[in-house]
Amino acid sequence: MTVETASKIARIKEIVCDILEIEEDEMTETSHFVEDHEADSLLAIEILAGMEKEFKVTIEQSELPRMVTLNGVYEVVAENAGW
Repeated sequence: MTVETASKIARIKEIVCDILEIEEDEMTETSHFVEDHEADSLLAIEILAGMEKEFKVTIEQSELPRMVTLNGVYEVVAENAGW
């Protein structure tokens, strides 16, 4: 993993943890937002909007089912940002 990729993942984690109101050490790359952190659909939309704003990308709401872990969010953002 490159330093650039690691910093993007760290920023995604920071945003997601802020939205879910949890500490970063409570989340792993495979933590499931709904099952492990009690996220709901409104929080999922907030996460999507946060990614769009931070990384200046457009993400279709149809991608939400993939955006349930940090890895999933990174994959969706990376695909839409062309990383």
